[in-house]
Amino acid sequence: MSTEPLPLPSTATPEVIEIERALTRITYLSTRARQHDRLMTLAGVPLDRAAVALLRQVADSEPLRPGELAQRLGVEASHVTRTVQQLQKSGYVTRVPDPDDGRAQRIQLTEAGRAAVGRVRDAGARGMQLALADWSPDELGQLASLFHRMVDDFLSHSIEDETEQPASTPRA
Repeated sequence: MSTEPLPLPSTATPEVIEIERALTRITYLSTRARQHDRLMTLAGVPLDRAAVALLRQVADSEPLRPGELAQRLGVEASHVTRTVQQLQKSGYVTRVPDPDDGRAQRIQLTEAGRAAVGRVRDAGARGMQLALADWSPDELGQLASLFHRMVDDFLSHSIEDETEQPASTPRA
């Protein structure tokens, strides 16, 4: 069943404009190289941002084919191939046979990879706990709930957008 895509509104509400501004600031702050280096030092994990993103993705949905990883991360397959090779040499991931296709392989975390993701997440959560120390448990719960709802809505619209694009249209 195909539905027509919803047209974009002619203007955004002031509240949505403020949300977009806040998300832009959060994204900027969380993706700065210095912030990443600090997080990796705290976690004791000597990996670049691309490697950490890949590890997190595999941890959340393992095991995946390299092409699936590239699609989920929004990068070219060659980037995933290079990053997987780096992570494999470091002992964080391994390749396992794809049970659905004996010719293909999937990427799976090793024990060292699971431990590294755990340390990165723990260091990030502790930093966030420090930054949000003055927030009440109710406020934190509301924020978490609203973030999850927003992500689900973004994913829902993203999936609709992807399925409605013709195959020949390049994605930005």
